[in-house]
Amino acid sequence: MHSDRSASPSDASSFDDGLISPVTAGHEAAVADRALLEALVATERALIEAYAAVGAFDQLPPAQRTAVLDEARELRADDVRGIALDGVAGGNPVIPLVKRLRADAGLIVRPWVHRGATSQDILDTALMVVAKAAAGTVIGRLDETLDALDRFARGHRDQVAAARTLTQHAVPTTSGLRAANWARAVRRARLRLAAARDALPAQLGGAGGTLASFVELIGEDRASRLPAALAEATGLAAPDAPWHTARWPVTELGDALVQALDALGVLAADVATLSRTEIGELAEATGGGSSAMPQKQNPARSVLIRSAALRAPHLAATLHTAAALAVDERPDGAWHVEWPTLRELLRLALGAAAHAADLAEGLRADSAAAARNLDATRGLIVSERLSIVLGPILGADKVAEIVRSAGLGGDLGLLVHNALAAANTAVPAGIDDLLDPAAYTGLAGRLVDGDLGDAPHVEIVDPTAPAADERPGPYDPFDDGSRLPEPAPRRAGFDPFGDPFQADPPRTPASRREDDR
Repeated sequence: MHSDRSASPSDASSFDDGLISPVTAGHEAAVADRALLEALVATERALIEAYAAVGAFDQLPPAQRTAVLDEARELRADDVRGIALDGVAGGNPVIPLVKRLRADAGLIVRPWVHRGATSQDILDTALMVVAKAAAGTVIGRLDETLDALDRFARGHRDQVAAARTLTQHAVPTTSGLRAANWARAVRRARLRLAAARDALPAQLGGAGGTLASFVELIGEDRASRLPAALAEATGLAAPDAPWHTARWPVTELGDALVQALDALGVLAADVATLSRTEIGELAEATGGGSSAMPQKQNPARSVLIRSAALRAPHLAATLHTAAALAVDERPDGAWHVEWPTLRELLRLALGAAAHAADLAEGLRADSAAAARNLDATRGLIVSERLSIVLGPILGADKVAEIVRSAGLGGDLGLLVHNALAAANTAVPAGIDDLLDPAAYTGLAGRLVDGDLGDAPHVEIVDPTAPAADERPGPYDPFDDGSRLPEPAPRRAGFDPFGDPFQADPPRTPASRREDDR
């Protein structure tokens, strides 16, 4: 066996190309180290643009103002491995990056590179830039998945199949409703992921989260507008305050990604189960092969999606643990653990969503297999209906006896016929209709169509969005969002059950007379 003794682990230019992560292989470019380095450099450029936007360069001659921005656009860094290794000493890659940028920067822009910022400002913002782009790609794939599932659901709206609860045949359902339920879960997750993506904020707080350096450099008014200007330059949301230790942007995005992977995981698990040889109701467009068993058509996409769904919740748990331990004004280790964890979660979502779109687009249903499985219990799939319809006529004990006899091999139709004849009664629609699984699918068709009349519509609301009549005000570094409203004016008199923040209702003539007594 050939061995390259000249190479060592520390010389590796790529640690993970997806060799043992097939669900992500080919889908990780958006969150790769190079993409993150580009986002770090772009954030440093954006900070300079933000300075210009708030008027920090107004005192410079016009030619120099133009030169600062021109030179800022030329900032570059591409030595991913070198910056990574040099970042070990300071615990993050921003420190060696800034050193390189300043060394290569033009003379006019050099003093403004990273000016007033701290490493966490740049790294958090860059991570949000990468996360927003990656989440957008995931959302696009979820949309493709939804389109395919909706078409499948409509196309198989009335194809009756066996519903299974706790692994066993339960009652009839339809293949269309099963797909519609997958789509509902994916759609809900997609909406939540979009809300989390759009709320991702820029980070700018300076060394201790007070913006003191920026106030000293450009004055309080300009410093208060600088975070929003940075957000504008990076395409992120404007922060209401520095979030160095308030890690909700990371945990909310992580939770939304997990919800998306949960929904895709259910789709994949159901397809994998229903494509088993002995079931055969569903199949992927192209099955994966086997190195030893050429007859196999493995549901490879479903398997890969499931692998991502199984890994995701534990990554989110790590993000929450880190958020809970985000101490002081910059966490010691809790911040650092977020970076690879969030990136891996984004990577899994990118891969799983891409495979889900392909899976849904090529999903095939076998109506003959569904009918065969539906008949496996020889009509007992409608036992619940027999209890409801025949119970008041024959009594619950007699119905139970019929079901028990059928389960032992008796002819269900004959058993029902004989029981009704003995009772000298009949069922309005006839025995054939009573025993027809297709006649006992309830509102399955309407659920596929999305038609439930007065069913409430659930709307996902972004709690960070301003109300319709609100206008976002200037950045206030001293407002952490916890200020209570000013108490409403009240008339004299102590009310132990009153709400000090609720204004009194208008007084009517009757209430005035009552007060005057």
